[in-house]
Amino acid sequence: MSYRSRVALRATITGVALLAMVGSGLAWAAYQNFTADIPHGAPVPALAAGQRDPDGADQNILLIGNDSRAGATPAELKALSTGDDGGSVNTDTIMVLHLPADGSKATVVSFPRDSWVTIPGHGKGKINSAYPDGYNAAKDGGADEAGAQSAGIILLIRTINALTGLHIDHYVQVSPLGFYRISNAIGGVPVCLLRAQNASTDSDEYGKGYSGIDLPAGWSTIKGAQALAFVRQRHGLPNGDLDRIKRQQYFLSAAFKKLMSGGVLLNPFKLRDLLRAVSSSLFTDPALDPIGLARQLERLSAGEVNYATIPNNGPQMIYPDGVATSIVSVDTAAMPGFINVLRGKPADPALAAAKPAAASSVELDVLNGTTTTGLAGRNAAALRALGFHVNTVDSADATAATTVQYRPGQQSQAKAVAAAVPGAVLAETTSVPRVTLVLGTDGIQVRGLVSPNGDAQSPGVANASAAPTGASATGVTAAAAPSTTAAPGATGAPTATPPATTPAPAAQCIN
Repeated sequence: MSYRSRVALRATITGVALLAMVGSGLAWAAYQNFTADIPHGAPVPALAAGQRDPDGADQNILLIGNDSRAGATPAELKALSTGDDGGSVNTDTIMVLHLPADGSKATVVSFPRDSWVTIPGHGKGKINSAYPDGYNAAKDGGADEAGAQSAGIILLIRTINALTGLHIDHYVQVSPLGFYRISNAIGGVPVCLLRAQNASTDSDEYGKGYSGIDLPAGWSTIKGAQALAFVRQRHGLPNGDLDRIKRQQYFLSAAFKKLMSGGVLLNPFKLRDLLRAVSSSLFTDPALDPIGLARQLERLSAGEVNYATIPNNGPQMIYPDGVATSIVSVDTAAMPGFINVLRGKPADPALAAAKPAAASSVELDVLNGTTTTGLAGRNAAALRALGFHVNTVDSADATAATTVQYRPGQQSQAKAVAAAVPGAVLAETTSVPRVTLVLGTDGIQVRGLVSPNGDAQSPGVANASAAPTGASATGVTAAAAPSTTAAPGATGAPTATPPATTPAPAAQCIN
């Protein structure tokens, strides 16, 4: 098995493991025995004195995995096409299960493995390196295996908190071996592929397959090694890791539906095998009550779980220290609104009530998020002609959507700029020093200017074809893109509807 295969870890497994505990009140004694066998890591860090949980009574559960194959039988190692080498500590799939306290729809939020983020104490890096950073530092300090895994999880929690502001209440970790056992225990999961997938499409330049997938076009019921390959594959997919996330969300929805059908939960033998598979595969914080969580999830059905991916601008190439690195660029400006919507709140509650400020009172920066030379300069000149005070004119990371970014309290100034740039998305953020217009590849500019393709700019009409592959005009991956509607009284000021209200459908085919 290649290195890339070994590091492809399945948080989808974790979702299946959690959902496997959903039932109708049968055999709670068996569940109690099951919980006693689950190993625990370190507690989730407590809130600091005087700090409050921004999510209130809502629960956020981090779903991750590791690549350990400890305890695997020779037959299982053979089925996984791997040796008993212990695996690696990378976490290539990371999800957060958001459970609203009011009983409304749960949301599974995915984090692309290559998301370029700040890792506390370690600088910038891909989000999947947070866990090994913490793990290896703990190992170097003499920690045992459980302590090292806990350290990796805690650093990942801190990274997600810094990125999103979400407070993580609990965590659950599952290995590929656990996924293999769980998918077998539920009798397989029905999936549908738009085209056949095998080593010829899922391989590197030498023809060596990564995930080991071998499935025909159309419907298949998959379990064991092929189920693992289905959610692990990214090579041969149009959008790589972003399409893999769609696979994982699709599989989770299909597996949930299979569990709720009664074929597993009402069969005592299948239920016994499932509980054994789950209890031998989990690693959780000591405060997690799987029985209580199961009761929370009991009310859910496959159609009552939303799936979302954090706002992003799709794959990018960067050159840290002169080394070419492929990343997924996180849309940090869109993150606060995304999280507000996740919590059931308006993206920016103060935006709708704000009235546009006079142009002469607005100081702003203009940044070019495209490869079109001089675009920021032309738009800056047009804004100055309208009476705005333009400070910095510069370039920015590549972006799809033209965005007016503003700090808290600058809603009126942002609305003034948005009125001059019809169709621009407004996004509250603390990452800019002042109101900032970031020009994207959607072709939106200051009114009256000519778009890069030579056409007169039409107010509010974006050149959708200019968006990078795998990203929508809002910077959220296409499978999870919220729709947008203009906020009351706000020209060109869209606000997101609940994230990813189009769950990965188990009744449709997928790449």
